[in-house]
Amino acid sequence: MFKYLAFLTKHLAWTMPLSMVFGLVYGLFFPVDFLKILIVPLTLLMVYPMMINLQVQQVLKIKNIKLHFIAQLVNFTVIPVIAYLLGSFFFKDQPMLFLGLLIIAILPTSSMTIAWTGFAGGNINAAVIMTVLGLVLGALAAPVYINFLLGSSISIPVLNIFKQIFFFIFVPLIFGQITRIALLKYFGQKKCDEDIKQKFPVISGISALGIVFVALALRSKLIFADPTLLINVSISVFLLYFLSFLVSLSISKFLFNKEDGIAFIYGTVMRNLSIALAIVMMAFGDAAGYAALVIA
Repeated sequence: MFKYLAFLTKHLAWTMPLSMVFGLVYGLFFPVDFLKILIVPLTLLMVYPMMINLQVQQVLKIKNIKLHFIAQLVNFTVIPVIAYLLGSFFFKDQPMLFLGLLIIAILPTSSMTIAWTGFAGGNINAAVIMTVLGLVLGALAAPVYINFLLGSSISIPVLNIFKQIFFFIFVPLIFGQITRIALLKYFGQKKCDEDIKQKFPVISGISALGIVFVALALRSKLIFADPTLLINVSISVFLLYFLSFLVSLSISKFLFNKEDGIAFIYGTVMRNLSIALAIVMMAFGDAAGYAALVIA
């Protein structure tokens, strides 16, 4: 059974769109209200396993201050500005879609940042630090950024966003680190690295597929009422990643060696879509469907 689930998460480029399609079709023909009860457990199952593999202690071993300072400068100034300009152009009168694009830009790195950096021959220690810093700084900055940039367009539940971030990011982070320590003590480093560690991304991936299905099913009828929506969403998200990549690639070429440059690109261009999805689904309730569409 597990190998089939692993297959689904290994091919998210295909299974995620399929989950979106199934959600949209299901929402057209079947009742969806009962799906709301799945949001909390799916969100926790998506976030908690990611936190177990996160090596938070690596933040204490920062060596290249310049690399990490510029990475977070790009993450929290350049890329949000790109997203804001794109959102102003594509979603001027559609604030929830604007919100989805903006929250992608505010939450840097992903659970795969470290892995992809390693695959590409980059500086893995730097990637770990960028991932932890990006997660913590993004979680703290998201409510402030959203309220400042979109507060005049939609009602932003700032306090509720902070509550959801604490419950769905920092609580799983704490328990994830406790779990990590317990697993290492009980099974040892080798067993954890070769076997146990590999199972957590699968659980997160399957949960992400589930929550995307739920999010799209809940807003299916409204989405189908305006099919051009999907075109604008696709173009805006493509441009966000493409422009972010050009900026990060240019900076890495001029300022860093190859290994640090690879870590820099993955630590800035990749975004934490799982966390973004969790925040909008829990903080904005039924209205989150459009924002979830952009993130998905």
